[in-house]
Amino acid sequence: MNWPVTFLWPQFLWLLATLPLLVLLYLWLLRRRRHTAVRFASLSIVREAMGSGPGWRRHIPPVLLLLAIAAMLLASARPMATIVLPSQQQTIILAMDVSGSMRATDVEPNRLVAAQNAAKAFLAELPRHVRVGIVAFAGSAQVVQPITLSREDLVAAIDKFQLQRATAIGSAIVVALGELFPGEGIDLANMGQGRHNDPFAPQGRSLDQPREDRKPFEPVAPGSYTSASIILLTDGQRTTGVDTEEAARLAADRGVRVYTVGVGTVDGEVIGFEGWSMRVRLDEDTLKSVARATQAEYFYAGTAENLKKVYESLSTRLTVEKKETEISGLLALAAAVLSLLAAGFSLLWFNRLI
Repeated sequence: MNWPVTFLWPQFLWLLATLPLLVLLYLWLLRRRRHTAVRFASLSIVREAMGSGPGWRRHIPPVLLLLAIAAMLLASARPMATIVLPSQQQTIILAMDVSGSMRATDVEPNRLVAAQNAAKAFLAELPRHVRVGIVAFAGSAQVVQPITLSREDLVAAIDKFQLQRATAIGSAIVVALGELFPGEGIDLANMGQGRHNDPFAPQGRSLDQPREDRKPFEPVAPGSYTSASIILLTDGQRTTGVDTEEAARLAADRGVRVYTVGVGTVDGEVIGFEGWSMRVRLDEDTLKSVARATQAEYFYAGTAENLKKVYESLSTRLTVEKKETEISGLLALAAAVLSLLAAGFSLLWFNRLI
């Protein structure tokens, strides 16, 4: 059974056993007070001395004090609870396609400009504490802006995009992973097209062969790495580089979600460039497969307006997470407030502290 609250020091929970003793002590004091009152010579004198009596109000300060003590005892056990909090260590890698197919005008004014505008709008909506890096890819992939908090540097990098030939979607995912996990020593020269190449290992080493100078890699559950995500924006037609499905598996094994954004239309259009022409279509199947493998989501952005809505949605999804947090401080605060209320009511009604 999974309890919503756990305790780092559960042995201190035994202190809660003192609460019933305090209740018994309070009841004994009330009884003793009544016994003391009957010693007066006359019942009329007792009534005159005690007045009409405080009634139920006499019990409020002690009850508040008892609750304060209970909160302090619970805080001493250091409770941990899973709560939804804004992520303070969120990192997003924008992997953006700059291949020749992005010059298609099925998204106005063309796919690349629409993607650039939407990316800049997305950055403007992100909380300032979210770090962002940018990977641009065509025939190869490279980090054009290392992870930073500077929105100005990110926008400048986006504005400098230049169209190139070929599309290496898998390579973009691997380079993004290398930016997120620099300690794993990504080897760009090892980014081939074969399914058994490991970009994080020396050349010639297969995925199943651990490297001698580091601990063997142990895969984690897909989507379990909540501190970072990758947003892949492309038309989804890979022509070179690391196999896209293999790159998705590398991301899934590291728990990183790869949200995919499809730019363009399924029918596509014919584009020409330097004497050649070809029809460029949106490959939704590949992008859906990547998102599914990494426990993320695929978004279709057939128009510039839809693309902006996709990025707005991603901003909301990627900046809030469930996190196990110690809540001792909250309980201590509650104890302090209850103690102040108990003392305040006692002074107000009885001119004494408790």
